[in-house]
Amino acid sequence: MSLWKYFRKGKILEKKQLDLLVALQDLDMMIEEISEMKRLGFSADREDELLKAREDLAAKIKKPLLYSYEKLKKRYKRAIVPVKEDNTCLGCFIRLPTSMSSIGRTDEEVIYCEGCGRILYWLT
Repeated sequence: MSLWKYFRKGKILEKKQLDLLVALQDLDMMIEEISEMKRLGFSADREDELLKAREDLAAKIKKPLLYSYEKLKKRYKRAIVPVKEDNTCLGCFIRLPTSMSSIGRTDEEVIYCEGCGRILYWLT
């Protein structure tokens, strides 16, 4: 396998991992909403299905990345945030350096905000 193909596979892998993390965060938020509904006295179905889906999804994410996400989730309601077109983190609203933006847009690696530490993703 050529070095170029290996590099391209790595890029695809990082993008997939980031997509999985975003999906995991969405599941976590749904589970949180169901718990809040139950706390308020409403009935909520399918929590078990969501927990199983979360478990399956978490198993597909690299352990260090999952650990980082879990740690951030304890600190922030949204551990993964998008970046606006003007390179502003939507977690802390700090403008990111241009170099960070060019790396983040290529999905070569998972990028953390220098201001708040959240995981960043660029909408394409």
